[in-house]
Amino acid sequence: MKEQYHPQEIEAYVQKYWDQQETFKATEIENKEKYYCLSMIPYPSGALHMGHVRNYTIGDVLSRYHRMLGKNVLHPIGWDAFGLPAESAALENHTQPSSWTYSNINHMKHQLKSLGLSYDWSREITTCQPDYYRWEQWFFIQLYKKGLVYKKTEPVNWCPHHMTVLANEQVIDGCCWRCHSLVENKNVPQWFMRITNYAEELLNSLETLKEWPENVKTMQKNWIGRSEGVEIDFKVVDNTEIIKIYTTRPDTLMGVTYIALAANHSIANLATIHDQSIANFVNKYCKTKISKADSAKIDKIGVLTKLVVKHPLTGDLLPVWISNYVIMEYGTGAIMGVPAHSQNDWEFAQKYNIPIQSVILSTDNSIPDLTQCAMTEKGTLFNSGEFNGLSYEKASIMIVNTITQKSIGRRKINYRLKDWSVSRQRYWGVPIPMITLEDGEILPVSNNQLPILLPKKNLSNYVTNSIKINETWAKTIVNGKKAFRETDTFDTFMESSWYYARYTSANYEKGMLDPASANYWLPVDCYIGGIEHATMHLLYFRFFHKLLRDAGLVNSNEPVKRLLCQGMVLSDSFYFTSNRGDRRWVSSSNIIIERDHNGKILHAIDTNGNKLVYAGMTKMSKSKKNGIDVKTMVDRYGADTIRLFIMFAAPPDMSLEWKITGVEGMQRFLKRIWKLVWQHTMLGIPPILDHPVYHYEQKILRRHLHQTIRKVSRDIGQRQAFNTAISAIMKITKKMIIAPQKTETDRMLMHEALIAIVRMLHPFTPHITFILWKALGEKEDIDYAPWPQEDKIATIEENQLVVIQINGRMRSKMILEKNLKQKEIQERAKKDPVVLKYLHGAQIKKIIYVPGKILNFVLT
Repeated sequence: MKEQYHPQEIEAYVQKYWDQQETFKATEIENKEKYYCLSMIPYPSGALHMGHVRNYTIGDVLSRYHRMLGKNVLHPIGWDAFGLPAESAALENHTQPSSWTYSNINHMKHQLKSLGLSYDWSREITTCQPDYYRWEQWFFIQLYKKGLVYKKTEPVNWCPHHMTVLANEQVIDGCCWRCHSLVENKNVPQWFMRITNYAEELLNSLETLKEWPENVKTMQKNWIGRSEGVEIDFKVVDNTEIIKIYTTRPDTLMGVTYIALAANHSIANLATIHDQSIANFVNKYCKTKISKADSAKIDKIGVLTKLVVKHPLTGDLLPVWISNYVIMEYGTGAIMGVPAHSQNDWEFAQKYNIPIQSVILSTDNSIPDLTQCAMTEKGTLFNSGEFNGLSYEKASIMIVNTITQKSIGRRKINYRLKDWSVSRQRYWGVPIPMITLEDGEILPVSNNQLPILLPKKNLSNYVTNSIKINETWAKTIVNGKKAFRETDTFDTFMESSWYYARYTSANYEKGMLDPASANYWLPVDCYIGGIEHATMHLLYFRFFHKLLRDAGLVNSNEPVKRLLCQGMVLSDSFYFTSNRGDRRWVSSSNIIIERDHNGKILHAIDTNGNKLVYAGMTKMSKSKKNGIDVKTMVDRYGADTIRLFIMFAAPPDMSLEWKITGVEGMQRFLKRIWKLVWQHTMLGIPPILDHPVYHYEQKILRRHLHQTIRKVSRDIGQRQAFNTAISAIMKITKKMIIAPQKTETDRMLMHEALIAIVRMLHPFTPHITFILWKALGEKEDIDYAPWPQEDKIATIEENQLVVIQINGRMRSKMILEKNLKQKEIQERAKKDPVVLKYLHGAQIKKIIYVPGKILNFVLT
């Protein structure tokens, strides 16, 4: 062990050792408790950012901790390698998406290894490799045979920028989740997975996820959107068509004054065919995709069709409108307009002078005033014929019974969740393993033709839809008949929905999963990733796990026991205003900052002399140029320092502020640890005494040590409060730095403490602790060393703090043995210099003693 700490030197050495020894390779051991820790699979974008570092360090800390607890740990890594970014880069750089992807994987793999992450690299998977996605294609065919996937032409979410379909979950506030372009409605043939078949189970089984954040479960509940209501038939006059509406407010049925359709409703489509003015309206105002939440905010516009429907109970004739505030994704894509008791309907009726018929009394049983807004509360019915005077509950029951008996309606459970559209009109994805014959019959690809590979060359400079224009690839022969391969590819969320299971059987060639291995490791014990995936990835992969279960490949109901959503990483951001008035963000590498002695920013200019405005701590992003280069930080401070700062700066689920002063502080701490161990070992490793006798100060120091072991163990294992665990390690280290080293018992206590401190630090800073462990005389590697155990006898408090008062006011404190009697405490207190000053020349009237807490001298 050298006297000085050189992180770059020791980290390279330790990482090479781990690779050579395959230290973290996992195998199934039936009689050993398993622990499967997983961070969300990264996309190979080319460079790690600090958000990655935080996510992967959290996973590594947990993996190393549980490994030291003696568990059989699986900690794998792979690459979610298909997708739009690779296509965009291929276009920009005139290269193949595969070349760009594999180059990025190699670069990011080197970066991950530089952080000392304890991955089992033998299980590495890359989703764009055929040995992975062949099983995805195989599974899709099995689902097709079960009727769980289907093809249908219907209005879908269309991103005009990327020119591809988006699933409902990929539309955020009416915009593409990636490029933020306004999403349009478009009729496109699509493959769908019947996730709605599992809607009830996906909802109910959320209650079994006791270790998931409540906000994530709430987001999924809201997205699934279960509601109990009624579907009612409104027959179109002079036509055989029936418009079905879904409502949760059957009590308002007698107040319907119109019907409104979504622009992409099948009957609305018929209306546009026969009336060009309606078609023009729909094309102009109803192409943009909106969410149900947005429908309440938009300016509501509509067009009156020539269709008329008959009210199912009154027989009144009602006009049919097409409007932009009715959305196909909710209910049936048609609504019964009740403007008196729905604010959306009220605004629409006001605009187009549609009659407003109130049928619910206000809460004070008065006729509601509808001049300013709708009355949306539930109450007693009036203007409702035979249902007058009934409460909401009774009226709803009677109206539902009536329409059910008349066969013009039915009770129905509705879900906001819609079937998952998995077709994408892109090149860089998994080919969908289906074939269409010339007569339109659809068949799955035979198993012996799997995997279906992408064509190796694009026939166009434009990557999108290049499969479609590759006629040689698309044409095939099936049973002597001409046929065409499916030219869409899977949504990349398909690959990321089952990768966690493939890690358990990463090199298995006989099937999608080896059930024995899968059921040994699954479910994942802790899954780490951002909360932004709550209603996309986290929902899809729960669904996929249930499909795997029902196929007999796994026997658990949920993929993950515990979900940990890490917070964002923030850093300082600066900009200046250009001559054109726009903000120009400046990279931290081009900024000169003047700070006060507390680190507060006083002034900042860029290297061109522009005076900068400090915009505060914001999320690291390319747009604001406030990202911190991981390689630069590791090269300068070492991976252990970066890891320690990341885990210390904030609780894992909270935002973390990147501060270079904090990083430097962590490096100083590691240097102190290194120096302390070096000084200790220079004196030689002390002998271990069988029955050491500790004096008073040694007992206190050892008590602090074992109280620290208890706290750190709880903070990491139970609370996952890594920052407070590190703080506790720092405190005990500070005590050991000033601890005396005069006697053999002092030296033995120091050795015990350093052995414990190094082991507690190991999950956070594995390189330095690997070296320190060996320096302390341990022969086996620290990676599988047992976690330090608390000596419960040592943590028993043998002393008590007694407050000494004079006439009820505190004057001194004394740490005394617990077994002292009141008389002995009084005598010691009288000898205290501060107390003695108050007692001199005074007469003690009485003494009040609260055992173990307060001794009060009452003076005359």
